[in-house]
Amino acid sequence: MLTHTGEKPFKCDHCNSSFSQKIILQEHIRTHTGEKPFKCDRCNLSFGRKADLQRHTRTHTGEKPFKCDHCNSSFRRKTNLKRHMLTHTGEKPFKYDHCNSSFSQKIILQEHIRTHIGEKPFKCDRCNLSFGRKANLQRHTRTHTGEKPFKCDHCNSSFGQKTHLQMHMRTHTGEKPHKCQFCDKAMSSRSNFIRHQKTHSGKTHTNSNSSL
Repeated sequence: MLTHTGEKPFKCDHCNSSFSQKIILQEHIRTHTGEKPFKCDRCNLSFGRKADLQRHTRTHTGEKPFKCDHCNSSFRRKTNLKRHMLTHTGEKPFKYDHCNSSFSQKIILQEHIRTHIGEKPFKCDRCNLSFGRKANLQRHTRTHTGEKPFKCDHCNSSFGQKTHLQMHMRTHTGEKPHKCQFCDKAMSSRSNFIRHQKTHSGKTHTNSNSSL
């Protein structure tokens, strides 16, 4: 009933926090003491909350119990499902006051704000480059490590970026999503499509050193 009344009788001796349930207070106290009694039996990690251990265990088992009602997607965490649902509803509750942009996730709003202020907090530890988005740093790091985690299901090819895998897949499927509005041609590659469009707009450039 305390969740309805808003009463929080369980108070932390270390800070000003208070809680409606004793078990939540106990979990909170561990953030002060550093105690982590919930240990993973598959690796060396341990956690202060049982729920955190349960979420972590799914990274080993691959279990994704939170399923989307609108598509086949499923997730390990309920919060990830909630974020995903916004892609179906189109809701974008996170708005930026300095322009008309709005976003479905707070983290995407934060990344967008960095494009305005120029902040680049994600730094490469192998060179001097820094990035506004963590995902961009991860992609960049693969240029150093040579890691290619995106693998083709049809052949032995693998790629450092997901977009490169998607372009490669079109060589198997024959998909050509870039269609010319002036003629019947369609291309699988956007760069080839842009070059083709210039043949219609008169913006093609011939190599001055090429022989006639």
